[in-house]
Amino acid sequence: MKGEILKLLKESDGYLSGQELCERFGVSRTAVWKVINQLKEEGYEIEAVRNKGYILKSVSDVLSKEELESSLKTRWAGKEIHYFDRTDSTNIQARLAGEAGASHGTLAVAEIQDGGRGRRGRNWISPAGVGVWMSLLLRPEISPVSASMLTLVMALAAQKGIKEATGIESQIKWPNDLVLNKKKICGILTEMGTEFMEIKYVVIGTGINVNQEEFPEELRKTATSLYLETGKKYHRSRIIERILEALEEYYGIFVKTEDMSALLEEYNEKLVNRGQEVCVLDPKGEYRGLCQGITKTGGLLVELSDGTVTEVISGEVSVRGVYGYV
Repeated sequence: MKGEILKLLKESDGYLSGQELCERFGVSRTAVWKVINQLKEEGYEIEAVRNKGYILKSVSDVLSKEELESSLKTRWAGKEIHYFDRTDSTNIQARLAGEAGASHGTLAVAEIQDGGRGRRGRNWISPAGVGVWMSLLLRPEISPVSASMLTLVMALAAQKGIKEATGIESQIKWPNDLVLNKKKICGILTEMGTEFMEIKYVVIGTGINVNQEEFPEELRKTATSLYLETGKKYHRSRIIERILEALEEYYGIFVKTEDMSALLEEYNEKLVNRGQEVCVLDPKGEYRGLCQGITKTGGLLVELSDGTVTEVISGEVSVRGVYGYV
């Protein structure tokens, strides 16, 4: 009932009658009053006027299941939401949901992650009240070899969603980061569950630094937040909403071809690496070259000093000026 009342308050152009709410949900005025007080405690400014009812005046940065359910206008992304005040990792929770039969588009969101992970098993610091820590469960009918490109699809969606929610134009660092003013604001981790050489599910975890006011000293040179770069605080639920809307759009385009061909131009336009010297950390040995963009299969094209062009499929790319590489 709380989520439904919240949605009605958001959609209403004027006051919502307490009596109308009582009749709609078949509860007493006291029950409605308790829900209104719960919403106030969570950060919603709700004005109550005798003989008029309730009206939503403003919303602080609230992140909850009810907030997301009352905001999302997506077709399938986030239609089922698993919210956690605290959890080990939203990727772990989304995988568990996938194994238990959860539907395509199920979203796991946490206020705090104790075991958040980045690429190559690195820790991802996920404190309360400042970031977006979420994972989306997908059940794509595509070849397993195409699944890794979903990281690139999510990068596009995150870049667009952040811009639409905040006005901030970030850039993509291949293969799984977003950067702002040469520092990381977002990381993406994609994991896959297979059975008999077919995809059971794909989980895409996304961590976004939104309202952090500081970072541990060891991260200050490479990480930043939307707040630190602009001096403004942002509503995390709005960012999630816009990212999921963008993902539905890009995902629909991607699954038609199972590659990046229809998204190639847009991705390359937003690629911070493009035209820059990159250092490729390859198990066979480190080398440098000029980034030319990605291929339709998601690899990174790097032009070497002798003019030959190689496609980087695995390994990690460090970009001049983005991660302290000079």
